[in-house]
Amino acid sequence: MVAGATKGATRLSPPGPVRSASELHQQAARRIVAANPQLTYMDRPPDVLLAIPVLAIDLNADGSIHRIDVLRPPRQAKDTIQIAIDAVYRAAPFGDVSRLPRPWRITETFLFNDDRRFKPRTLNSE
Repeated sequence: MVAGATKGATRLSPPGPVRSASELHQQAARRIVAANPQLTYMDRPPDVLLAIPVLAIDLNADGSIHRIDVLRPPRQAKDTIQIAIDAVYRAAPFGDVSRLPRPWRITETFLFNDDRRFKPRTLNSE
């Protein structure tokens, strides 16, 4: 099985252009949610979260994924790391970043609830 591949994956339209690292981060977080509707929630996160993995996503110039590193693994529910990684792969590519300064990196924090559904921290204020 290809990393990130799942049955019934949501097909996304091509990513829009990004003019800044902030726009890239917002677009990536929205794409992660759009590509994984069955794994995400958009309500207010619970006061106590199941797990909070943090990923660093290095991109190629075309917005495809070059590498994903786990910056902060959760103490419990370690399976949420792979859930988050697979969700990122399903959402890629994230838009042409060739005109942005390097490094082309997105850092995202995944806020997992007890149902193992997540919300990207970037979208927590939405």
